[in-house]
Amino acid sequence: MAQARNTQAPALKLAATPGQTIGPFYGYALPFTKDNELVNQARPGAVRLHGVVTDGAGTVIPDALLEIWQPDQDGNVVSQDGSLVRDGYTFTGWGRTAVDNVGHYTFTTLNPGATEEGKAPFIMLTVFARGLLNRLFTRIYLPEDTAALANDPLLSSLDEAQRKTLIATREADGSLRFDISLQGEDETVFLSYPRES
Repeated sequence: MAQARNTQAPALKLAATPGQTIGPFYGYALPFTKDNELVNQARPGAVRLHGVVTDGAGTVIPDALLEIWQPDQDGNVVSQDGSLVRDGYTFTGWGRTAVDNVGHYTFTTLNPGATEEGKAPFIMLTVFARGLLNRLFTRIYLPEDTAALANDPLLSSLDEAQRKTLIATREADGSLRFDISLQGEDETVFLSYPRES
């Protein structure tokens, strides 16, 4: 006589899958034409955002990938399709770029406007790089509105040295310089979001 088998699987307690480090294989699927060009360089108000990504020893990281999100120059958070297919006219507020072999990156974008009266304008930045198990998030603040910077809740919670790591430098040609240090004495302040932890 055959015995009945228990066909119910025992209840499993699932654990979160850990993040995985990434290798220098961005050239296969992630880059796309004009990925770092949120606006054309000839557009009035276009600005160059650039800098270098380094590790804790100050050595450049030649294979990082960066993404930015930002409002337009009037502070409007844009909700437009077409981020992956640049048409030359539509500002989507999103861009992606890989650093070059000396750790340098460049975006062509707009100076973001404040999303609310008196708020400090900023650009959100995400860093993917070798050795990182999870992506890193930070902000790039514009340097001009010192009153808004002084009243910003995030900046106000940091000491002066930490605040400086989040504020871009305006260069003589009008471009924004924002260097990113993943560790060390001048480590960029990175943000933690509960759902990303």
